[in-house]
Amino acid sequence: MVRGKTQMKRIENAASRQVTFSKRRNGLLKKAFELSVLCDAEVALVIFSPRGKLYEFASSSSINKTIDRYNQRRAKDGVHSNTAKAAAPEDHDQQQVVINKEDTFSMAKKIEHLELSKRKLLGDGLEACSINELQQIENQLERSLSKIRARKNQLYKEQIERLREEEKTLLKQNAKLREECGLVPLLQWSEQAEIVHNNSIQTVEVETELFIGLPERRK
Repeated sequence: MVRGKTQMKRIENAASRQVTFSKRRNGLLKKAFELSVLCDAEVALVIFSPRGKLYEFASSSSINKTIDRYNQRRAKDGVHSNTAKAAAPEDHDQQQVVINKEDTFSMAKKIEHLELSKRKLLGDGLEACSINELQQIENQLERSLSKIRARKNQLYKEQIERLREEEKTLLKQNAKLREECGLVPLLQWSEQAEIVHNNSIQTVEVETELFIGLPERRK
């Protein structure tokens, strides 16, 4: 069955639009991750849902680091471009300055929105949030906590397994060393020690003579 070509226009049905957004958002995040891994590229991706919910991906330690690098590169390219086009018409230079200002303003607005979202996740600036926005923030935090707890439990299990393996190895080494030294294995030694301890408890019989009457007068 041949799949029909999707028309590039706004989906009118709200439910279909939300489903399409979720599917394509996940695919876009996956492609960004694959590009960063396969090509060793620094990738930063920012997505806002129709309701204003933030989704982001950064191959570096912080998306702000990538944005700062972008701004520095844009500023550097702008300086080189202005130097190379010193003899260009004045209107072209003015147009380039306007474009750079618009890009800078747009990037500054995005950074401001990201900082606002970050503060909300930290519990600051919630006074102006609606109930739906607070519910979305709470759901996002719960998902994050669930992932963190799952990872922590996994690390605990791995650590317990490592300790058990170390315990088995130490017991084997102990048994081998006792055997080389001609000592009783640990289990047999404990059993013999218990037997010796039980045998060492002996009752001492003392002969006594019972006499009823007045004590004899000794000379």
